[in-house]
Amino acid sequence: MRGKGWNFMQCKEIIQVIEAAYPKSAALDFDNVGLQAGRSTKEVNRVYLALDATDRVIEAAKEAGADMLVTHHPLIFSPLKSITDEDFISRRILKLIQYDIPYYAMHTNYDVLGMAELAKDILKLEDTEVLDITSGTEDKPEGIGRLGKLQKPMTLKECCLYVKHHLNLGSVKVFGDMEKEVSRLAVSPGSGKSAVRPAVEKGADVLVTGDIGHHDGLDAVEQGLAVIDAGHYGTEYIFLDDMKHFLERKLPCLDVIAAPVIHPFQVI
Repeated sequence: MRGKGWNFMQCKEIIQVIEAAYPKSAALDFDNVGLQAGRSTKEVNRVYLALDATDRVIEAAKEAGADMLVTHHPLIFSPLKSITDEDFISRRILKLIQYDIPYYAMHTNYDVLGMAELAKDILKLEDTEVLDITSGTEDKPEGIGRLGKLQKPMTLKECCLYVKHHLNLGSVKVFGDMEKEVSRLAVSPGSGKSAVRPAVEKGADVLVTGDIGHHDGLDAVEQGLAVIDAGHYGTEYIFLDDMKHFLERKLPCLDVIAAPVIHPFQVI
């Protein structure tokens, strides 16, 4: 069943609205954002949002009757030499084209202009600044992550519980002395290895991020920085609700469906 009275917009018109708020120019140099597959002239009534364009997501978008798929992480990240059914990435692209579902990715442009502020608000940080400046002006810098003060000092153990509660997580991984008092918190959603250096340089007590390996965590602690690894997905699934509200507010004629929050792994 179609929503919003069967009102349609062309895919490229939706992209114009998205890129007015999250321009591709804000993306980091290594990234690949924008329309990755499909027709820019496709008539769209229903948009499906997800973090990743997995096989499961593509099939769910088709079953939901979606006319367009928007994800945070790009499906096409490295150059492809061919599009065939012999590779798992290109098989997904073939499916999207076969289903006539245009596919759009908004990654580090959203990280810089959306995710950082959203994470700061969720964790209720005060007196914030950009953690890692990547663009903008001297008066209004933009970049990855935020650094700010917690509403009150707490132990690292209390901070872990605080992060779990506000990000609605079942578990986190932590590097550092659990009795250490922390008050200056840096947050860098996603893969945060590169966030350790600016967090240390700017005097953060603790960094909340994802994808921190053994040596990354140990090295951070040696430099006086505790790390709460809340997971890549655990720090970025907040994209779903945020973009759903954005599209519903900017384009009320569209029907917008967000993929259910399903963490990609389990801790037993």
